[in-house]
Amino acid sequence: GDLHRLEGVYCGMLCIIARSNAVSEFLSRLISAYFSGSLLESMKPTQVFGIVSILPLLVGGISFLIDEKPIEPHEMRDDTMDSIKDQVSSLWGALSEPTIWKPVLFIFLWQATPSSEGAMFFYLTGPDIGFGPEFMGRVRVVAAVSSLVGVWVYNQFLKRVPIKDILLWTSIISVPLGLSQLLLISHYNREIGIPDGAFVFGDDVASSILGELAFLPTLVLAARLCPPGVEAVLFATLMSIYNGASTVGTEIGAALTKALSVTESDFSNLAWLTTICNVSSLLPLFLIGLLDGIGDESTEEMEDSRP
Repeated sequence: GDLHRLEGVYCGMLCIIARSNAVSEFLSRLISAYFSGSLLESMKPTQVFGIVSILPLLVGGISFLIDEKPIEPHEMRDDTMDSIKDQVSSLWGALSEPTIWKPVLFIFLWQATPSSEGAMFFYLTGPDIGFGPEFMGRVRVVAAVSSLVGVWVYNQFLKRVPIKDILLWTSIISVPLGLSQLLLISHYNREIGIPDGAFVFGDDVASSILGELAFLPTLVLAARLCPPGVEAVLFATLMSIYNGASTVGTEIGAALTKALSVTESDFSNLAWLTTICNVSSLLPLFLIGLLDGIGDESTEEMEDSRP
């Protein structure tokens, strides 16, 4: 009926927006990655921060060019309060539905697993490996290009695959891929003839592609969960939950780093930290049944539901 068509239209729009955001994010990451490392080689950090601060100032300046019609204070107060009450009520009603809170709970747990990324960064830039800012900038450039490759791979080959299957297999594949960092930590990569730089580049390429393959289905899933009438508020809430889960994962990773006494000068337990963080990413898969139903659809099936 009309409700089904509206859901299809909104889902299709969000799928298009997701791809557009991925491309724009790629371009911004590519530019920042290319210049950040080289600038730090020739400038002080304060000078780099000064250059970076120009962009937000430009955005703030452009905002003055937006033509808006002023709203009367009493109208704004009444309309705003009524709108807030309606949106909160609709949002709570939507999140109370099992078909919505179950997938949201899984995505939160899936995204909230700990990460050893911070400790690994210090290891790569520390005396043991010794990568400088320029090299790390090149790594970020390669990672940004690889993310775009991930978008292409998803659109070409995975649009017909159920979202639940994509999340399942990307999670499983990510474990041995993440554990490959143990080769770098133990320097075994040198023994088998792989330089540190080449190993890091290859690892980042694979990780960036796999990360994009896992991220895009979550956007599509979030779009599919939004019922008509509360689309914008619920989608923003879901993205906030997603980002909040990432923050939780980072904090858990930081707590594990402290518990294992991994510091910027002591990496004796970094291998244990890497192992724990990677293996723990499998734990949410025990609850993947929360995606039954909506997660069994593919991106193409959601788009085909448009009129």
